[in-house]
Amino acid sequence: MSDAAQPTADEVRAAAEAVKAALDRHLEAVERRTGEDDPAVYAAFNELAATAEAYDELLYDAYDEVTPFEIPGDDTLPAYAGPDEPSALSVLIRRDYAVVEPQRLLAQAQRVADLDPDVDVDTDAGGHGGAAGIVGHSMHAALGVLFGEYEPDEIASRHKEFGLEEGDSTLWVSAADEPAEPGEWLAAPFDQADPQRVVCRFDVSAVFDEELGLDDGDDGDDDGIEGIEDELDADADADEGDGEGGGAVRARGR
Repeated sequence: MSDAAQPTADEVRAAAEAVKAALDRHLEAVERRTGEDDPAVYAAFNELAATAEAYDELLYDAYDEVTPFEIPGDDTLPAYAGPDEPSALSVLIRRDYAVVEPQRLLAQAQRVADLDPDVDVDTDAGGHGGAAGIVGHSMHAALGVLFGEYEPDEIASRHKEFGLEEGDSTLWVSAADEPAEPGEWLAAPFDQADPQRVVCRFDVSAVFDEELGLDDGDDGDDDGIEGIEDELDADADADEGDGEGGGAVRARGR
């Protein structure tokens, strides 16, 4: 148990009562739901998850006990609250990579620097023999060179050449009322990402392999993946999920 002040029995009891009340509200919302994306059900689910987590923490701190419940992470989008006919869009992309072969990455960046003497190098990183010499010895400088030289899609398709291994990735298409002014969001480009304005999203993760049964070697599941790819008509996303580390694609839309 933590050395911090322990919650009282009354606090634990109050947290348990909050869970009971949240359970009742969740059931009522489900019984009155108006559709698959009913915002009342979504809100009740989040309230139940939050109260259950708070109770679990207090129970552990006070009595060194846990509940038998595991609240699943919410990977669904809230009800869409954007314009019916968006006049502008924002496309938000996140791709994660692990640096599995640092020397390969450094060597590739050094080749770019050797071929282009005017390559933009962060000289604050420290190095050997001038700006170009920094690249082959500084991971910070090497990453700046590679991601400055190649488009993100090219990095994604050639990640193994750069000593990278793909992790999860996601693409959100978000509706806007009007195009942003030049430079308007550059200081904080992701702060205005509103899940309620997401028209559709496409996720790539190895965790979906298990959901689709790919780890069982079942050839029959290939049709399911091809169906998703055909429906999305997005070859780039399919390339990320072709078994080279990106995992399967899962799409969510309105």
